Amino acid sequence: MESAVSKKKESSKPSSSTNVKEIVNSNRPEVDLPYAEMGKWLSPHRPCKSGFIEPIFYSEIFLRFDDTNPAKESNEFVDNILIDIATLGINYEKITYTSDYFPNLMEMAEKLIKEGKAYIDDTPKEQVKYEREKKIESKCRNQSVDENLKLWNEMIMGTEMGVQCCLRGKLDITDNNGSMRDPTYYRCNPIPHHRVGSKYKIYPTYDFACPFVDSIEGITHMLRSNEYHDRNPQYSRIQEDMGLRKVHIYEFSRVNMVYTVLSKRKLLWFVENNKVDGWDDARFPTVQGIVRRGLQIQALIHFILDQGRMEWNVCFVLEWNGPILNNGASMNLNVMEWDKLWNINKKMIDPVCPQHTAILEENRVLLTLLDGPHKPFVRVIPKHKKYAAAGDKTTTFTNKIWIEQADAKAISPNEEITLMDWGNAIVREINKDKKGNVTELIGVLHLDGSFKTTKLKLTWLPHTNELVPLTLVEFGYLITKKKKVRLYVTSQVQECKFRVQSENV
Repeated sequence: MESAVSKKKESSKPSSSTNVKEIVNSNRPEVDLPYAEMGKWLSPHRPCKSGFIEPIFYSEIFLRFDDTNPAKESNEFVDNILIDIATLGINYEKITYTSDYFPNLMEMAEKLIKEGKAYIDDTPKEQVKYEREKKIESKCRNQSVDENLKLWNEMIMGTEMGVQCCLRGKLDITDNNGSMRDPTYYRCNPIPHHRVGSKYKIYPTYDFACPFVDSIEGITHMLRSNEYHDRNPQYSRIQEDMGLRKVHIYEFSRVNMVYTVLSKRKLLWFVENNKVDGWDDARFPTVQGIVRRGLQIQALIHFILDQGRMEWNVCFVLEWNGPILNNGASMNLNVMEWDKLWNINKKMIDPVCPQHTAILEENRVLLTLLDGPHKPFVRVIPKHKKYAAAGDKTTTFTNKIWIEQADAKAISPNEEITLMDWGNAIVREINKDKKGNVTELIGVLHLDGSFKTTKLKLTWLPHTNELVPLTLVEFGYLITKKKKVRLYVTSQVQECKFRVQSENV
């Protein structure tokens, strides 16, 4: 399933004579796309997982779903991709479907048969595979046009004979590039299509449909990952045989992540076997999954741009409100660590995110301040010390406060500590149980003390009945092995119970 970028807008944009390199926009990286003219650049791209490409050539966006295989397409996928696109902030002019072109594709297939550029083959699938590997011509390759048209009609009707056949392109069976050895153009499939129902019994392959629809829709540049590199000659040859305008191919590398899989087929296995709670599971590498986990879209854009320049020294232009990023998508095979993405995300969130205090509920420790306020009082403090727009929160001060067990264990007798947003205190007494866990702390305030002299700066919460239970869920990785050889499934999900102050929730 792909989206396509349409032709020029008529607003106050540079004219078609403008050199792309001359465009000045301090908020965006610049692009020099080979053979592209200002306002006349169109390209299909995949909208899922890897970010949003916004052309610098001021084009409109078409969203296309390549729904050529009824066995693998469903409205569920369409609906979820539309959600992803909205999440990414993509505004498109219209949606098109390859299935809209089924009649045109059938006409083109018949035209190629009549011109001797395609033939019907009833050879069993495994035999076809063997012959292609050995560069052996099919017994059907040189049968007459009339025989091919007869079998083509059998396929269209979905007869017993028709379902045994496929339409193959007559390219070059001896080519060292396997994709050129008479690829399949059409298959007979009685499964109803999710959009057109049972109207058709035959469906085009992706390899046949894309060169046709790309050219017909006015695409100038096909952007696709370099895993399809061997198919580039096939793509161009098919357009040549069809007599259609050629489309430029522009390659980039897929980003592969450790501890996960990116194949939709493999991800579907996790969903269907209830290993996850849906396509938006926080361990999934889907747009919905990583956003649910807390990723900012701008962090994803930054991450993709940061992978390095492409072979043609160009980059994708993305909406960006910061400095120009003169990076593009890499041509290298990228197996990336998740840490890099989340570190970028953290740098974006930390300066502006409201900050709250929570204490791990299990084995929490009560610190009694002997000279603390016996009558609780409340102060209003900022949710973020350096970002006023985050707002304010209320903090209750009392003579009994909660701290976490790990912090309590780090304290030594008579040690001076800093209580965040309050001041210093000296811990006079530490009580422990037989297991070594701290059960109680007793101390006094030392508000004149300097935080510069203390080693421990501790978060805390007041001992009141207003604290609210809070469950934080920490997700691990989807699989247990960095690089997938076999699937080693993990259920790394950890729940931790915390308490937070109620007024701030």
